[in-house]
Amino acid sequence: MSVTAPPFLVSWNVTKRCNLLCGHCYLDACDLSGPDAISTDEALSYIGQIGSLSPGCMLVLTGGEPLLREDIFRLASRASKLGLSPVIGTNGTLLTDETIKRLVGSGVQGIGVSLDSLAPEIHDRIRGVAGAWARTINGIEALSGSAVPFQLQFTVTRENLKELPAFMEYAESTGAKAVNYFFLVCTGRGQKATDLTPEEYESALKSIALKEEEYRGRIMVRARCAPHLMRVAGESDPESALLKGSTSGCIAGRGYLRISPEGFVTPCPYIPVRDGSPSLKDKPLSEIWEKGREFESLRNPAYKGRCAECEYSESCGGCRARALASAGDLMAEDPWCLHEPKGTKKETRVAPSWSAEAEERLKNVPAFIRPMIRKGLERYASHKGIREITPALMKELREKAGR
Repeated sequence: MSVTAPPFLVSWNVTKRCNLLCGHCYLDACDLSGPDAISTDEALSYIGQIGSLSPGCMLVLTGGEPLLREDIFRLASRASKLGLSPVIGTNGTLLTDETIKRLVGSGVQGIGVSLDSLAPEIHDRIRGVAGAWARTINGIEALSGSAVPFQLQFTVTRENLKELPAFMEYAESTGAKAVNYFFLVCTGRGQKATDLTPEEYESALKSIALKEEEYRGRIMVRARCAPHLMRVAGESDPESALLKGSTSGCIAGRGYLRISPEGFVTPCPYIPVRDGSPSLKDKPLSEIWEKGREFESLRNPAYKGRCAECEYSESCGGCRARALASAGDLMAEDPWCLHEPKGTKKETRVAPSWSAEAEERLKNVPAFIRPMIRKGLERYASHKGIREITPALMKELREKAGR
């Protein structure tokens, strides 16, 4: 029996093949020819392992471009039948009414589409293929006319940084349920992509925190690969919904894992496969999750530099993939963070208890976000000196979060 809480989110690069040539791709994906490294039978067996390890978790089927796998509908169907929550992460260029209908029929519960600019020339330049923008927009329009929930992904670069406010307006107009602003980690082709300065990064997070407040209850706004959002939001508004279970710091290795196109397992997509990285061809997923060296390190972090001294080390913790990419050390300080620790002694708070009624209500939350909601509620209650989490407190925070 597992002694480690299972992941609530699994991201699987089901293929390295792609029809675009994005400058920031962490996989360096591009080859359209040849077979995938993982056969259909192997893929189905992996899904079985995911279902056994973490019943009900969200399974992100992405790539490369996952819709290039002819068996993607079969994989999604298998995941759905096992009780997982399969979603698709795509560049949107292959989405049609018929494809969307087949995905929904296969049990897909949501679709995320990457769009990096409202300007065709900028998006096409970032994505490396002329005409990509128009095809992605067509895919988004097809989603808008369907019943499937979808969200938009926006990779923030210096070239599109000023578009953040306008992109929110566009996303809301399409009917998207959420916008995820992704921040580059220098891996794969992303090593050559234009990075933001720490100052630009900090400014972007402040803008996102403001947009979360402005659009609360209308569309979800989140920053990905940017755990500092917790600090930025708290500094501007101690009562921010982002601090009340709406999101969290880095979850790599704690509630999240990634499976590579070749079957290697890492704590997140931006922690690359290295010598010694465990493979599902050699070890079961449960063993990797519970005993993997990097996973154990992330669950019991020994941060270095400013992260070791920071009063936000628990709620933020910095981006571990960025620390690894810049310093070659998973525990190094995050170089993009401008915060100087104040030397304040971290408070030791007693974790609040849960009333029986609150525990029952938590069971109504989808399994794949339940751990994050639990952690957020406990963090908020502890900070406020509340000793027991009750349905009344849950309702209060839900209303404040606009959900």
